[in-house]
Amino acid sequence: MARIALGIEYDGSAFHGWQQQSHARSVQCVIERALATVADHPVQLTAAGRTDAGVHALMQVAHFDTAAVRPEQAWVLGGSAEAPDDVSVLWAREVPADFHARFGAIARTYLYRILNRRVRPALERQRSAWVRRPLDADAMHAAAQALLGEHDFSAFRAAECQSSTPVRRVTNLAVRRDGDQVEITIRANAFLHHMVRNVAGSLIAVGVGDRTQQWVGEVLEGRDRTRAGATAAPQGLYFASVEYDAEFGLPSAPTAFS
Repeated sequence: MARIALGIEYDGSAFHGWQQQSHARSVQCVIERALATVADHPVQLTAAGRTDAGVHALMQVAHFDTAAVRPEQAWVLGGSAEAPDDVSVLWAREVPADFHARFGAIARTYLYRILNRRVRPALERQRSAWVRRPLDADAMHAAAQALLGEHDFSAFRAAECQSSTPVRRVTNLAVRRDGDQVEITIRANAFLHHMVRNVAGSLIAVGVGDRTQQWVGEVLEGRDRTRAGATAAPQGLYFASVEYDAEFGLPSAPTAFS
């Protein structure tokens, strides 16, 4: 029995999230179906992180076990060919049996994209959040630095979050503007449910001038979700990458090469 790790890219617009559901279309379901065709047996995937409805992935990582003997390229080309157009397998690697896509991850990075202009988007309506009021990206970046380090992120945690602890360690949080696009990049050891979207919502409140830069740090210290900003829209969120111990030899960023 071999364990295979995959890098997966998907447009989450038409999915009800990663996790398999009996009543709705999920990324896990369509990829498992595609890989089962290649393996000629049922496949069960375990992902590095579960994304919500409408959320995208530049590089989700998942693993599965198989008795089928296939070259790594077969999982990439066959999996992509059998999957729908809004999902692609980027790479495949055989990994040791003790590799675990979720519990073995040492860092994850999310990207939140905002289209900041007065006119609503047509082309980007499912791929970016839209904020029509002018955003001060420099003020957002300055406010975000209060979240660096290890903290109790209860103020940015969804009520339905099932994590046993609200403590997370954020190692990078940057906000930058490129024309009409404002991007928030956040890297941490792990994330709480809706944590990135709640952080983004609070930084947007600073960016439009409704809140001060110091307010974000005060919200963090208060540990009260009701004091933070609104949960930002899902279509702006991307699971960007996930990192593992170097011994596994896995790409830490999206790649077109398998």
